[in-house]
Amino acid sequence: MQYHKNFYQIKSNKTIFEGIKEEIQEIGYYNLPLQNTTIYKEFAATVKQKHIAIIGIGGSTLGTIAIYDFLRKANDYEKKLHFFESTDPMDIRSRLDNLDLEDTLFIVISKSGTTIETISLFKYFHTLIKIDKNNCVIVSETDSKLTKYAQKHDMQTFEIPKNVGGRFSVFSAVGLLPLSIIGVDIDNLLNGAKKVRDSFFEQTEFYEPLMQKARFLVENKTRFNINVLFSYSSSLEGFNKWYIQLWGESLGKINVNGTAQALTPIGLIGPVDQHSFLQLIAEGKRDKTVTFVKVNDFEEETIIPKNTLDGFDDLEYVDGLTFAELIEAQANATIESIENIADIPCDVITIDKVDEYNIAGLMFNYQLLTSIVGKFVQINTYDQPGVESGKIILKNKLQSK
Repeated sequence: MQYHKNFYQIKSNKTIFEGIKEEIQEIGYYNLPLQNTTIYKEFAATVKQKHIAIIGIGGSTLGTIAIYDFLRKANDYEKKLHFFESTDPMDIRSRLDNLDLEDTLFIVISKSGTTIETISLFKYFHTLIKIDKNNCVIVSETDSKLTKYAQKHDMQTFEIPKNVGGRFSVFSAVGLLPLSIIGVDIDNLLNGAKKVRDSFFEQTEFYEPLMQKARFLVENKTRFNINVLFSYSSSLEGFNKWYIQLWGESLGKINVNGTAQALTPIGLIGPVDQHSFLQLIAEGKRDKTVTFVKVNDFEEETIIPKNTLDGFDDLEYVDGLTFAELIEAQANATIESIENIADIPCDVITIDKVDEYNIAGLMFNYQLLTSIVGKFVQINTYDQPGVESGKIILKNKLQSK
């Protein structure tokens, strides 16, 4: 007797875990938290420029933006990062207005070395200022056109490993180099990622929450196919955008039995989106899970003053609160309101404070979650054929002009 099937079944946690462990040998992001950071710190010590212009897009910038946005409001960095991602001409001009080109280090980041947006911007900057080894660094694969260009012009280069995809590359030179230059503690950053990594693979603190969440999402993906990240800090807006790329580009795939997988990421910021999207969550179609992200300690004590406005006695209950206490109360009230509805799956992640260790732990947690979900639904988590087809069409159209 023979048996053949054209459908997949959800495997056991043990099988999935063993599959993830096997990936360590071929998927490079798992081991990035273990690397030596000396090369980045030594180069950072030589940088004199005050402005650091990062030319890149997608995975080449979103992770760095997430960390920079999270940390910069709590830190007074002497050097500033400027991100040139878009080919929108008005956006380019606006960002240039904030640059002193004579006091700028350009970091050009492209894994393939041929990203059309990145190379187009790099070409344009060459018309504005002389770009050479004194003010430009290249981050790419070792054999890319961009790296060969850098070598030809004696420019410093840093490697993006071939087995590290762009959206998983923030803990490589892609993020560590620019963040180190402005003064971010990249060792503490990697320590945060390493804590989550080691805990998962040692099957301790983070193992069960990650496996349970991944399994729930997969087992309920037909009903709850929209995954909302509700972050209660404006400093997490960059993280939300990074999550959207990571989740969408990794998990929107055709699986082994030819079925299109559809887990759709949405990023919200509290309390702003309490006044908009929360209504859809609370009374709209039950097709969404919600993950709340809170910051336990903002280390900021600005107080809402008393008696500065007359006629608002009915709101005096906020007088004397710090804004940190207010946003905590707003987050908790929203969480309780969703929990009270009872048929909206939700969970809460609390970050201890605003520092490198905590944001890196959160990001590595989501990288692992993405890999686990991908393994459960039996897809290639690390390619992006849907994106590549659009690139081919664009190239053909431009070449035919």
